[in-house]
Amino acid sequence: MAEPILKTIKNSHWESVHPAAGYTKKVEVIDDNIVHTWIESTEDVVLDFMDTELLQAVLEDTGLGNREFHVIFNLANTKSITYRYKQAITNLFFNWSPFFGAIGFYNIADSMRIITESFAAIAPEKLCILQTETYDEVIEKIIAFKSGTLPSRENPDDEKKEELRFLGTVAKLSWLGLLEEPVELPSRGSRFRTVFKALEALRLDLVAKNINCEKELKELNNNLQNRLTQMTIQMNAQTELNKKSATEFKSEIADLKSRLATQDMELTRVSTAIAEKTTKLRNLLQQIHALEIDSEVKNGIADTCLGLIETETIEKRLNTEQTEGDSVFLSKLQKKHPNLNQRELRISLLVKMNYDTCDIARSVGISTRGMESIRYRMHKKLGLGKHQSIKTYLSELAVTF
Repeated sequence: MAEPILKTIKNSHWESVHPAAGYTKKVEVIDDNIVHTWIESTEDVVLDFMDTELLQAVLEDTGLGNREFHVIFNLANTKSITYRYKQAITNLFFNWSPFFGAIGFYNIADSMRIITESFAAIAPEKLCILQTETYDEVIEKIIAFKSGTLPSRENPDDEKKEELRFLGTVAKLSWLGLLEEPVELPSRGSRFRTVFKALEALRLDLVAKNINCEKELKELNNNLQNRLTQMTIQMNAQTELNKKSATEFKSEIADLKSRLATQDMELTRVSTAIAEKTTKLRNLLQQIHALEIDSEVKNGIADTCLGLIETETIEKRLNTEQTEGDSVFLSKLQKKHPNLNQRELRISLLVKMNYDTCDIARSVGISTRGMESIRYRMHKKLGLGKHQSIKTYLSELAVTF
């Protein structure tokens, strides 16, 4: 009697491409509720991703999300699977019930045999784990399981039981991280007792290692939190200092603007007064020239008048040439050298503006010799060395502002 042909459902989007790993995973549904998955690859590969979303999509498309289904894996071209894949398979075992009935593996390479045996060792009792050589064998057993003629678990001999228990213990420690439960030791007469004692020793070592890791992690976390707290305090303190500096800077700017406005008003007043005085002096000079007096006396009076006119002209030019930067220079200079009086500050500005000694002396109303005496005293007040120039010092000072 011929075997019945099983209905197969395929869908073009039931696949997942893994270009980096070099394979494509595909899925089909056989006999209404058997999910068959395999990979297509030109060479043997390591499975690195379970494609749970792909499985979920297939279950939803076929209505298997709320009724029993079975999964078979074709492991041809699969030489191994990653730790992440092992965890995903065990998640399938324990978190996809109650509708997950049986799981089968076929075309199992020698390098994969120990892994599929470990799956069988840790799977729940109600879950049927099948390992076969061919597709036909696994389909036959799945159908037998669906009909109730195949038990979910075979009854192995004692040695096979111990082997499976060993594989299950290793998988629980490695894949599932179940370290709190002590390893159950075989009876004293068992030849596997030493092996299981070694596993228990390994479990205890792993527990101790985890405790140390948690302790180190806690210390690192505390150190990180302390550093973050300290950095936050420093940043907040720096922010406050910046705010304070910004406030002081704004206040200083406002003060300078106020002083500049006052100086502008004073400059306008002085310039007007100088213009009026210059006009009057020129009129006076014309009247002097018209006088019929001794020529020597007339020339002396005229020279004095010309000197006054020249002084007023220098004063007007000084007030006109003075810039906002000159005002800032004077303010900073006064702060750095508060011992300078107003006349010395004015002389400093004239020196910086490249006026010669005679013009400066005439501007401040003193003789050239008197001007030399003042410069000598200023040299000391500015704290300059014997060979340092006042003009050089003031020019360099102005550049730094």
